[in-house]
Amino acid sequence: MTKEQLHKLIAQGEGQQLEFKKSVAELDRVIHTLTAFANTNSNGGCVLIGVGDKGKLKEMIIGKETVKQIANKIADHTDPVLYPEIEVVKESGDKGIIVITIDGSPNKPHLAFGRAYKRVGSTTTQMTRDEYERMLLAKHESKFQFDSQICKGATLDDVDEERIGWFMDERKRKRNVAKPKDMDLAELLINIGAAKKTSGEVKPTNAGVLFFGKNPQRFFVNSGLRVVRFKGIEVIHPVIDRVDCSGTLWEMIGVAEEFIRRNIRLLSFRGSTSFKRDDKFEYPIDALREAMTNALIHRNYLEPADTRAFLFDDRVEVINPGTFPEGVTPEHPIHKPVNPVLCSFVYDIGFIEKYGSGIKMINRLCQRWGNPKPCYKLHPIETKIIFESQVKEPTYIEVADISDKLNERQKKTLYFAQKKEAITRKEYMEINKISHKTAHKELSDMTKKGFLVKEGKGRGVKYVLIKQG
Repeated sequence: MTKEQLHKLIAQGEGQQLEFKKSVAELDRVIHTLTAFANTNSNGGCVLIGVGDKGKLKEMIIGKETVKQIANKIADHTDPVLYPEIEVVKESGDKGIIVITIDGSPNKPHLAFGRAYKRVGSTTTQMTRDEYERMLLAKHESKFQFDSQICKGATLDDVDEERIGWFMDERKRKRNVAKPKDMDLAELLINIGAAKKTSGEVKPTNAGVLFFGKNPQRFFVNSGLRVVRFKGIEVIHPVIDRVDCSGTLWEMIGVAEEFIRRNIRLLSFRGSTSFKRDDKFEYPIDALREAMTNALIHRNYLEPADTRAFLFDDRVEVINPGTFPEGVTPEHPIHKPVNPVLCSFVYDIGFIEKYGSGIKMINRLCQRWGNPKPCYKLHPIETKIIFESQVKEPTYIEVADISDKLNERQKKTLYFAQKKEAITRKEYMEINKISHKTAHKELSDMTKKGFLVKEGKGRGVKYVLIKQG
């Protein structure tokens, strides 16, 4: 590094990848920061020794053994050992600045003096135990993944053969995968990843128990799915209905879906010349089912919390313990399953249609249905996906009851107005592709019949929905 490059770097100031230290006397804290850079930043970071807090140079006389002593102390007090690049940039004579650069590490987490550190902005802080354990687990995820490990205390007697038979039939029907011939139960379970052989004995894996177990909650009390319908928009409001789903993963999804169907509102339309009703839920059921499926198969089963789905007057929240894998975000949903065996099982029975497409499919379903794209709230220990209702008020118009009073354009307009609570003449023209004259006539008709009330004057006129019931 040249003097010019050094001065340019100092001018940037301390931050996520740069730290200043006044002298070698702060070497212990330098080592803390180097491990934080290696643990937190994919591009590592740099520590400058001989620079004050505000970037003022504190030029030091650097002896021949100084760099060697620094390297040895870093190696002695980091685990796994860090080998940073250390160089001296001379300012004048024997005086200079020590530049220590470390790359992001694929072997994290690293410890400094027996403790793990992370970088938060321009600050080095100690990791919590949970943060350290999660990073350690992520490091070994290819070797140790929860769903592929043998279920502690379980035997083949804890696996339900009827559920396995159902799975094989569904896999054949959905994916055209033939049932293996001349294969006993143990061999079959090993073949699909639901069991492993250890010390001469075949035992079910965690995925095997969660998907085929007679009583999965006996081994994983946190594996249930809790679904609650609240009155109002807050958790503190009264509970109208609830179900605590238990059993295998796919059974719980079925129970939860039925609960949701009876606890969300149904928007109905019926033509004036037919008794046939076209019913439409306020949410796309397929999107909610996909969200609950993803929550169960991608959750962190080492966390004690259960998976939840909360229904409010204005939204549905699906919450799962755990967070997105490193490198995966709602905006960039690449396929990197937390529990790949469970993911494979639900794909085999058609519960998901394509690997890595869940979030995109949910967005697409909501857009087609008329709902806003769901939003995500990410927390270090849980992930929440929020679906916004089409209906903003608890009371809404049942269009089937007014089918003989309005034409199809007017009924479509009421459906639009239920979401915005009002409509303008211009919006009515754009929705129905009609002239200004026709829009004025039909909106006036809806006003006379008591469905809308006209407010404002001139260009500011709007037609406000009158709530029924």
